[in-house]
Amino acid sequence: MAEEDKSAEPRTTATKQPAVKKTTAKSAAAKTASATSQTPSKRTAAAKKSTASTARKRTTKAKAAAPQTVGEAPAPVIERTSPEQFGRVNVLDITPNVENGLFPARVELGEAFNVTAQVFIEGRTKAGATVSVRNARGREVERFAMTCTNPGLDRWEAMVKIGEHSDLKPWDADYAAVKRQLGEWQIVVEGWEDTYQSWLHDAAIKVEVNDDVENALESGAQLLARWADAKDSKLSAADKKVLRDAAKTMENKSLSAEERLAAVQSSDIEQLHETNPLRDGLSESNPQRFRVERPKSSFASWYQFFPRSEGAYYGEDGKIVPGNLKTSIAGLERAAAEGFNIVYLPPIFPIGVTNRKGRNNSLVAGPNDPGSPFGIGSELGGHDTVDPQLGTMDDFKAFCERAHELGLEIALDFALQCSPDHPWVKAHPNWFRTKPDGTIAFAENPPKKYQDIYPIDFNADMEGIEKEVERIMDLWIKAGVTIFRVDNPHTKPVRFWQDVIAAVTKKHPEVLFLAEAFTRPGMMRALSYVGFTQSHCYFPWRNTKEELEEYLEETNGNGGFYQHNTFWPTTPDILTAYVRDNGIAGHAVRSVLAAMGSPSWGIYNGYELIENKQRPGFEEQIDNEKYEVKVRDWDSTEKYGIAELLTSLNKIRDTHPACRSYHNLHILPSDDAGVIAFLRQTPAELTGTGKADTMIVIVNLDGHNAHQSIVHIELGDFGFATDKPLKVHDELTGRDFEWGYDNYVSLAPWADVAHVLTVVED
Repeated sequence: MAEEDKSAEPRTTATKQPAVKKTTAKSAAAKTASATSQTPSKRTAAAKKSTASTARKRTTKAKAAAPQTVGEAPAPVIERTSPEQFGRVNVLDITPNVENGLFPARVELGEAFNVTAQVFIEGRTKAGATVSVRNARGREVERFAMTCTNPGLDRWEAMVKIGEHSDLKPWDADYAAVKRQLGEWQIVVEGWEDTYQSWLHDAAIKVEVNDDVENALESGAQLLARWADAKDSKLSAADKKVLRDAAKTMENKSLSAEERLAAVQSSDIEQLHETNPLRDGLSESNPQRFRVERPKSSFASWYQFFPRSEGAYYGEDGKIVPGNLKTSIAGLERAAAEGFNIVYLPPIFPIGVTNRKGRNNSLVAGPNDPGSPFGIGSELGGHDTVDPQLGTMDDFKAFCERAHELGLEIALDFALQCSPDHPWVKAHPNWFRTKPDGTIAFAENPPKKYQDIYPIDFNADMEGIEKEVERIMDLWIKAGVTIFRVDNPHTKPVRFWQDVIAAVTKKHPEVLFLAEAFTRPGMMRALSYVGFTQSHCYFPWRNTKEELEEYLEETNGNGGFYQHNTFWPTTPDILTAYVRDNGIAGHAVRSVLAAMGSPSWGIYNGYELIENKQRPGFEEQIDNEKYEVKVRDWDSTEKYGIAELLTSLNKIRDTHPACRSYHNLHILPSDDAGVIAFLRQTPAELTGTGKADTMIVIVNLDGHNAHQSIVHIELGDFGFATDKPLKVHDELTGRDFEWGYDNYVSLAPWADVAHVLTVVED
């Protein structure tokens, strides 16, 4: 009876694998015969002939691929002629992958991410695996070694990146170098027979028990020589010399068997096996598509303000004098000083007069009420016009130029809706839905009504609407906009956005899109599939430890390859009970969670001033800025300390590569329900600094009471020494600590609401 293959015993319950269609030479021949309408006897003869011919070809190729060796012969490379055929080594279940690979996974240029696959070979033979990164032309650019993380389930993993992170901005002269790296790439998982490890395992046993030693060592010498000559390796001349010298020692019969075997057990050869192994029977997976997007497609820090409130002041008559695009330079400078890199503006287009909303969304506007900027369009123009109250198109271009000088990108809100006064209402009446009485229906979400807005009807002329939107976006891009924040995209057809984003990015591949879509998961994912690079999400309503742990893992898990959640503690539309009730400490807690919990985060201005009074009965601010001009005392931010915290968090994020990925977060166990802890880690080979980057974040979720907790970390799981203390540095306070497996933490809202710890290497 054959020896049982104990290596195949699973450690955990195996997941169900997709069915693999078997295609044989015989069935292929039968299909060919059927297509040529042969008689049954002729079809049988043709099938036999085809089968024999295919077998001869396969045998010939296998023989040609294998060098004439004695002892440990290499596995042949078996040609795959269709996607469902296996190679010599089996590769299955590659992640990330959704919708049968219909939509590519999305990563930012230079971002570290995890690739996994099942890779295995028959019997007790050892297998190996690598990830090959290939450009749009199919040329290999980089290769990453995979590690078997679950031998029982043949699960292999590798941290991978495509290209190098760049700090160049879209308006920089050298930005073409970034553009050339964007677009669709391929990941191919390569399985191979690890002939060297299989031989070494058996040879060590044979030398130990003195069984057939000479043949074992001679086979090893031949294997090393073949390794040095392998065509697909990236061995240097020095590497090849190491292998050949070891082979000579193996052949030296004047040495003991132990001395000869020791020649291949050196750290040099062990390192070569990790970086440039001998790969017999190399078998490639089907290519997996990845869309590489430009910097800030996922790692971004947003800051929102209303231009009409920037520089606003009370006149001598007590009335508010609004700000404009020129006075809004102060907002740009504040955003830059706090370390943000994107400034987001609500619509800056003319505001309609008909049914204009008053303060706090009242149905009647006073003579001095400016109206909601989301009631777009008047006799002065529509989506392609700057509101004269804010300035001119030249003023907006100057505003963008100043932003670029400060290192800021400008994101413009694109709300695809119209006031009753919008020019489209007369020019394109078929773009709006009419009621039986012939009037146009205003927007509503019963019981909510938006009397100052007409929604677009896409059924009559979607192609015409697409062309107009593309024209308008092109106009703003040429003025300096590099990002569009789209208002309520889930209320428009997904196909509409797919067409528009494809057309815009074909001409301007640097342009990004943020979806403000608080809706069903399927719709949010579909919008991500069709090109929205980031998405608002349900972070504001995730407040308990259990809710946050689940949402952090969801945001930073495999879903992060398709949907990039951006964390905003508040927006003009959102002010939760948590922010309302937890004061300064609550604002600090939510900003730490947002900045460290997602690579993309945003702050709506006024957060620094603890603007947290709700409109009764609604989860939004009283005296909402959407309906009035705000006069703020920015000199008073120092008494709250939140602006200083935001600045520190952005500095930490910019300094540490571990903050840039949606794929490196791990929840750490903590025994207090009021304390959450998580870790982010990027390995040394992917940081660009040559050193691993690890951040440990611990937050007290209670804005009123101190909490103590034991935070546990499995040191070995993250590559840390298990026999000495782990040195960590608190980036928020400057203090240093020593950590071990279990660590006591005490956080109080009147002192420190959080630790943001950097692991310090000796």
